Amino acid sequence: MTAISRALSRATEQLGQNSDTPRLDAELLMAAALGIGRDRLILDPQPGAVPPVFANYVDRRRQGEPVAYITGQRAFWTIDLVVGPGALIPRPDSETLIASAVEHFAGGPGPRRILDLGTGPGTLLLAALDEWPNATGLGIDASPIALSYAQQNAERLGLSGRAALQLGDWARGIHQRFDLVLCNPPYVATDAETGPGVAEYEPAEALFAGAQGLDDYRKLAPQVGKLIALGGLAAIEIGADQADSAAALFRAEGLKPSIAYDLGGRSRALLIKA
Repeated sequence: MTAISRALSRATEQLGQNSDTPRLDAELLMAAALGIGRDRLILDPQPGAVPPVFANYVDRRRQGEPVAYITGQRAFWTIDLVVGPGALIPRPDSETLIASAVEHFAGGPGPRRILDLGTGPGTLLLAALDEWPNATGLGIDASPIALSYAQQNAERLGLSGRAALQLGDWARGIHQRFDLVLCNPPYVATDAETGPGVAEYEPAEALFAGAQGLDDYRKLAPQVGKLIALGGLAAIEIGADQADSAAALFRAEGLKPSIAYDLGGRSRALLIKA
């Protein structure tokens, strides 16, 4: 067994009390310490000594800091994003929105104009622009910190020429219509339990939305119908227990949302067509 293999086993054991995915966490941290991808770490066992920074990474993870903040990046859909404190970490569940859009536009040219409300580090906007090379898009967020990450990511991915980013309060002041509207708003109830390290490290304004987690849906519901171009789609992320409560707010505005489910079979998005 190599020194790196031994260090991975030891880190996995250490992280077992702090993480539901200790081996994955250990591999991602080791790959970052080595400056390689996790796939290479697994497929091509690395010789040599363990980088000294790895112990620091493991200690930070044991304290609850998210892996993505330690490594400074997170994979999402077909892209890798730079992330850090002040920006919501992309989750695989949010890929449901992109998958729903791919299904909606299948067989056609795809969306030409894309809007991402609450873009954070550019997660949904940049994934959509990577998916549809002929599209342009606008990402809006209330956080200058989050937008700074979005700008970095747009530049790194070669998408800055197609991605406009601006500070804003949801769709206030937006009078265009878009073929695809994406939105992952805060939807966690104020007193709800979150996973380890989530509330402690990630920005509260991107997580929590009042006593029922519905405050931002109440703001979005009157705006969304005015944003979707004919033949277009709005995909809005929801919590697994919010299919009825969130959908009711949009129905009250005359919209007809359907539900999209994530890979775990949980309600994950409202889909609204024009």
